[in-house]
Amino acid sequence: MWDSTSGGAGLGVIMRSTRTLGMIAGLLAGAAMGVMAWAGSGGAAEDEAKAIRALLDRQVEDWNRGDLDAFLGGYWRSPEVVFQSGGNRYDGWEAMRERYRKTYQGEGREMGRLEFRDLEVVPLGPDSAFARGQWRLTMSDGKTPGGLFTLILRKRPEGWRIVHDHTSAA
Repeated sequence: MWDSTSGGAGLGVIMRSTRTLGMIAGLLAGAAMGVMAWAGSGGAAEDEAKAIRALLDRQVEDWNRGDLDAFLGGYWRSPEVVFQSGGNRYDGWEAMRERYRKTYQGEGREMGRLEFRDLEVVPLGPDSAFARGQWRLTMSDGKTPGGLFTLILRKRPEGWRIVHDHTSAA
């Protein structure tokens, strides 16, 4: 057995470390059970998933009307929102908006017609969720760029908002 006088860890230190690890494990297990109970309650989780789907459906409608600012209303209007695409990261709502404007509303550009497919919404708790799926644009020349997306959403006072968007092109 080690003791503190011989330079090793004393039994007391080992016991405190074990107790601390046990407390952390207990807290994590309790949090996981709380999320599972919330998700298992059915109605609440299903209602939140429907609200998120409605937000994403509204974004598609806004995009297809050519209303970029309304589309971007689905994002958290914060310098902390993150958009990642094409190997680039855009921090903040304004930087993301500028990227969308240059890409889809710049000279000689068009927004096309947006469609989401295979949409999955997974509530993680009462105020957080993620969504993933496929996106596709149909352009006037018949081209159909598309890819995959993963969104992290948080329930804000103004409703569900995208706080992180990672979109890739096929």
